[in-house]
Amino acid sequence: MRSVQARLDEATERELDRLVRQLGWSSSRVVREAIRVLAASHPRPGRKRIMGLGQFDSGIPDLGSNKAHLEGFGR
Repeated sequence: MRSVQARLDEATERELDRLVRQLGWSSSRVVREAIRVLAASHPRPGRKRIMGLGQFDSGIPDLGSNKAHLEGFGR
């Protein structure tokens, strides 16, 4: 487990104290939960994906590897 030291301004310290009293949690738990909520609202950017990739079936098993199926394509 990692230990973190933070400087809080007076307003933030009051809010932390209020949450500790209101929720009955430790200061550490309030901070951990706050980080979880913040992380959930800012998800990690994922890899860009192509919509529908692998979702459709042409019924032709060698469509991507047989050049005969590409004859005249794009003309």
